[in-house]
Amino acid sequence: MKQVKTALFDFDGVIVDTEPIYDLFWNEAGERYETGIENFADEIKGTTMPDLMKKYFSDRPADFQEMVLREANAYESTMPLPPMPGSIEFLRMLKANGVQMGLVTSSDNNKVSRAFKELDLDGIFDTIVTADRITKGKPDPMCYLLAASDLNVSPENCLVFEDSFAGIQSGTDAGMRVIGLSTTNAPEALQDLVYTVIPNFENLTYEDYLQW
Repeated sequence: MKQVKTALFDFDGVIVDTEPIYDLFWNEAGERYETGIENFADEIKGTTMPDLMKKYFSDRPADFQEMVLREANAYESTMPLPPMPGSIEFLRMLKANGVQMGLVTSSDNNKVSRAFKELDLDGIFDTIVTADRITKGKPDPMCYLLAASDLNVSPENCLVFEDSFAGIQSGTDAGMRVIGLSTTNAPEALQDLVYTVIPNFENLTYEDYLQW
């Protein structure tokens, strides 16, 4: 019998439709922080806060860096977390069919804990890899390899659901099959980078998952 692949999910732009909400904050903040980068939100998608601070603000004074962290954390603590169409139902369907699952996100423990309470996700995932558990963020494959190690599965037996270019590269470089969600980027921009592209999880069946 063919082994059912382990499912590994990114969070923002995959399980929750938060990318447009992040865009509003980070594009405004990017201008206010004088980064000189147009569409700053697009530039940083999939990046952990430590990596973001190191790459874009390491040359700024300590009080400025503290302000950035404070504003970002305050925003994340109250921002809405609308589920991606069909995502919660898809997760529960896989769980009901005994599929092993992991959450692999650039968000931190605090945000994930809040999301689990609001979306009733406790007990769904068999492992959770947040920014607090890694030293190298996406596009480095560390986070996905850690999830596979947690679950004692080989990378080739993992199916990754991602929306950002950094996340797709992370899953691919980990040696996993990636399903791309066109929630953040156009399908045409993803199709050559992933196994297949889906708009969201609406109307997907367990048979769809088995085919992947």
